[in-house]
Amino acid sequence: MPRAAVLLRAVAMLAALAAALLALSAPASASSARIKDVVDVEGVRDNMLIGYGLVVGLNGTGDSLNNSPFTEQSLVGMLERMGVNTRGTNLRTKNVAAVMVTATLPPYSAQGTRIDATVSAMGDSKSLLGGTLLVTPLLGADGEVYAVAQGPIAVSGFSAQGQGASVTRGVPTSGRISSGAIVEREIQFSLAELPVLRLSLRNPDFTTAQRVATAINIQLRGNRAQATDPSSVLLSVPEARRGDIVGLITEIEQLRVTPDQIARVVVDEKSGVIVMGENVRISTVAIAQGNLTIRVTETPQVSQPGPFSQGQTAVVPRTDIQVDDQSNNRLAVMNSGVTLQELVQSLNALGVGPRDMIAILQSIKAAGALQAEIEVI
Repeated sequence: MPRAAVLLRAVAMLAALAAALLALSAPASASSARIKDVVDVEGVRDNMLIGYGLVVGLNGTGDSLNNSPFTEQSLVGMLERMGVNTRGTNLRTKNVAAVMVTATLPPYSAQGTRIDATVSAMGDSKSLLGGTLLVTPLLGADGEVYAVAQGPIAVSGFSAQGQGASVTRGVPTSGRISSGAIVEREIQFSLAELPVLRLSLRNPDFTTAQRVATAINIQLRGNRAQATDPSSVLLSVPEARRGDIVGLITEIEQLRVTPDQIARVVVDEKSGVIVMGENVRISTVAIAQGNLTIRVTETPQVSQPGPFSQGQTAVVPRTDIQVDDQSNNRLAVMNSGVTLQELVQSLNALGVGPRDMIAILQSIKAAGALQAEIEVI
């Protein structure tokens, strides 16, 4: 190869490297995000816990034992464990409620640390205000006990009732115990021994996964990361960083990429909410919106006869009929490549409301002119 060609090729490679470094060092744009905010590291995850327990100390707002047999059975079983035999007796207390207790175990929670617990009534309890949760084991998906919850419940809602009226604000049958559960078992997972880290994208996308892998390779100066599918990027840990996995993840998390997304229109028909991504495009299409509206207004008037006329007072009907055929509306033509802003402005110019806009978008999609995916929720 001639020397001049070799020099030109070297200059081109240096220019490409300089452009990549400049892109990393430049201020982040409004659409870019940290890798930390778009991926999860395999093994670093929360775990859901659940348990069944009893709340005592309620001021007559607990479960009716006749309507909640599980509450009575739990109460009898608890008293028997405490050495009190109540079998065969008719319990009528209304100060006890059966509840479900849920909590989230953060990753790498050490034994003895405290986590929050949420308490929700199961029976016909009116309120958990003033109640105290008794010792409740919290189980994981494998059936093992990972935490134990107990303590007074903080309830934000309340309920008050009289003979003629009642008022309820918030949800008085659900509460929270801040730092009310103690971790009893740790989840063993050795992150430092993994030779390969898997980064899972929270919103799977081919382009985003490739951009994440490219940003990591530029930072580590080698072909260490590879996008294997839309939701996973595999990172081979360098030999020099095997003892510093936390530092490696910290370095990677601060890199910025621009997440990509498919063109999608999300429609909530119940509330009339429409959310459209910036990549939504529309081919050339003409839109008309208008309905025939007939409004009938009755305004009766009273006819009063003059004095000494021997006439009678009568009610004279007055009817006003208005017909609106939307004759002033015109077809709106949208050219190919219309952006989201142009679409909204055009539909608003026609006086289209959110619910009519939903029908228009679905019609445009049916005509094959909407270059986006419609998701109805």
